[in-house]
Amino acid sequence: MFAGLTGWHLLIILAVILLLFGATKLPALSKSVGQSMRIFKSEVKTMKDEESKDANKDGKDAASLSAEPQQASTTESSSQTKP
Repeated sequence: MFAGLTGWHLLIILAVILLLFGATKLPALSKSVGQSMRIFKSEVKTMKDEESKDANKDGKDAASLSAEPQQASTTESSSQTKP
């Protein structure tokens, strides 16, 4: 993604950011970006955990549901052969 960027490119970007926001606002800006990233990461982790729990639950439900029709069809076929 950033493979074409060299040290000079990054230096120019940092200089532009310094000019736009000023030296006094940069610490507050970096702090807010860090907090936002921390919140974002925790939300992504929570979503992944919920997704994996749902997948495990769905997998167990699907296995139990697929076993029930097989049992029902077995009992139906055995009851049909008796008369």
